[in-house]
Amino acid sequence: MTTKLHAAVDRRGWLQRLLMTAGQSGDAPQVEGLLDGVEKGTISHVLADAAYDNEAIRTQAKRMKVQACIRLHPTRKVERRYDKVCYRNRNVIERFFCWIKRYRRVATRYEKKAANFAGLMLPANRAETR
Repeated sequence: MTTKLHAAVDRRGWLQRLLMTAGQSGDAPQVEGLLDGVEKGTISHVLADAAYDNEAIRTQAKRMKVQACIRLHPTRKVERRYDKVCYRNRNVIERFFCWIKRYRRVATRYEKKAANFAGLMLPANRAETR
């Protein structure tokens, strides 16, 4: 049995929301939970990779009045444009996951609850490691 972590971070790479699902679950259905509760006006973009490329996510971003910058999935039949310059900022989430994988408890998924994972990733803890 495996687990999968889904995270939303701010522009500095600090954790805002964390969801943990079974390893076989898809990525795209988790976006609603990640964006749920985000106050309007606090974010300007939703940046995501090709695994999150679907119309439901784009519609949710439009409802929130933010721009969705999601790379197209290779199997997509209808081409959509996305801002490639804005998409480069997605490295913030990649750096976040690289940072948390330095902790053995996270990398090996010893914890069984999302709250325990989040406890390891508080901004105060992060400031001490820099």
